[in-house]
Amino acid sequence: MNTGETQRKIIHVDCDCFYAAVEMRDDPTLRDVPLAVGGAQGRGVVTTCNYRARAFGVRSAMPGSEARRLCPGLVTVPADFPRYRAASQQVMAILRELTDLVEPLSLDEAFLDVSEVTDHKGSATLMARYLRERVKKEVGITISAGVAPNKFLAKIASDWQKPDGLFVITPEQVPDFVQALPVEKLSGVGQVTAGKLHALGIKTCGDIQALGAEVLIEKFGKQGYRLYEMAHGRDERPVVVSRIAKSVSVERTFSRDLPDKTACQSVMPDLLDDLNRRLSRKAQKKPIHKLFVKVRYSDFSTHTLERVRESVAEPALADYQPLLDELITREDRPVRLLGLGVRFRNDEAPVTQLRLFD
Repeated sequence: MNTGETQRKIIHVDCDCFYAAVEMRDDPTLRDVPLAVGGAQGRGVVTTCNYRARAFGVRSAMPGSEARRLCPGLVTVPADFPRYRAASQQVMAILRELTDLVEPLSLDEAFLDVSEVTDHKGSATLMARYLRERVKKEVGITISAGVAPNKFLAKIASDWQKPDGLFVITPEQVPDFVQALPVEKLSGVGQVTAGKLHALGIKTCGDIQALGAEVLIEKFGKQGYRLYEMAHGRDERPVVVSRIAKSVSVERTFSRDLPDKTACQSVMPDLLDDLNRRLSRKAQKKPIHKLFVKVRYSDFSTHTLERVRESVAEPALADYQPLLDELITREDRPVRLLGLGVRFRNDEAPVTQLRLFD
């Protein structure tokens, strides 16, 4: 426990077989087959695969030829990164509604520091459950989450009950949990380091603790001290925010195109309720700078219009109506998607900019 500080609460979220999950979401025929993304061509490698393929021993970074040898019925699809990026942005937007302290590690995983968040009774476990439900409902994929007092343990926890799992390590459980933890689970311990540790008779973090810091530093240098700290469940690294949430928006794609502008106006109240609900959930309230409306027509052409509206605290229909009037110039043009959003004023910008001459 950090003395004199609030006990950190960290959530690590990790999308389950992310690229494959997006493919299965968008094409139901892929849901019940062993699936690999990438690796179709002679020399291609598997980017990721679903759990059915993993049951045959297929792994990411494996040559496609070897994957097909292990799993003769393997179905392969080419990677579609624009689609994965769009799904990733949806997931990250949901995370950033809970807190601005989000550190994405890749398209499909991130750390959140929720120590100061008071929503969901201040319980990181309830927050993780809520995030998992929202991602499942709104993005159509599953995420696994780990909750722990630091980043290192949260990342281990999110992998503990994959796929579609939630695992919690409370501060009180840390000593017992790390005691039995195999050294292979420690970040930065690959085959080579694990082999060296095994040669010293070390299989678990408990063994590392018994060996002591001096021996580890002598054998492994700086990494030895890190191993010793991790073996005690200690990790002081903060969640590093790469960007502050700049906007919140809601959008709806309609299964049948809205026939005209009047139909658009009829769905605006629902969208606005949704938007204001999301704005009220944000733990850190920020001043609104702009409002925007987004329209995608039946021919897939997409148009966005935004206007500065500094004095708006909670957007109302009357605030969006002028934007809709200006954006939809042809009353009878069918609309496929409609979205509303706000952009925040970025008061921190000058502070966070890098200074050239420091």
